[in-house]
Amino acid sequence: MNTSDTTSLPDFTPAARAVTGLLEAIGDERLGDPTPCPEYAVRELLAHVDGLCLAFRDAARKALGPTTDTSPDAALPVLEDGWRARIPVRLNELAEAWRRPEAWQGMTRAGGVDLPADIAGRVALNELVIHGWDLARATGQAYDPGEASAAVSYEIVRPTDDDSLRDGIFGPPVAVPDDASLLDRVVGFSGRRPDWHPAG
Repeated sequence: MNTSDTTSLPDFTPAARAVTGLLEAIGDERLGDPTPCPEYAVRELLAHVDGLCLAFRDAARKALGPTTDTSPDAALPVLEDGWRARIPVRLNELAEAWRRPEAWQGMTRAGGVDLPADIAGRVALNELVIHGWDLARATGQAYDPGEASAAVSYEIVRPTDDDSLRDGIFGPPVAVPDDASLLDRVVGFSGRRPDWHPAG
């Protein structure tokens, strides 16, 4: 990958804006609602998004420490007060951090795992795309992270001969119709049902 050419780098901005756009419509009464992540209600999903923004922002900056060293599975995430103002700021910071060509160079760390920065960036964008979809489905909102973002996610989640990136992260792929959208195919490959809704 030519990291000196910023036009070749995945752009987090469309997905970050799409997730930001979901937040205003989420009232406190929705925080206990179920999500496509069985272990998370809406509040835990929001807390997870908050945390992944911080962790992958610091991974891009190579600011390694507690935010990049902690596994997301270490504990159920807790949604802290002030999330409505804080998460949009962190989403913007995440997008800005990965806009720098040097963010994609060398090695970095996320979730306590050392990995090439260009892989970490794509994993980060996939996390944003997938969990944005989770949040939208859980709260009954439309969601469009952009075709380019979905294409990056597709390369992360699609089954291959080497499924090292999938192992322990995604469930078994769910079949989708041949004419399904790219985002629905991404969702299916991530182990989610594209037709999921809170009622089951």
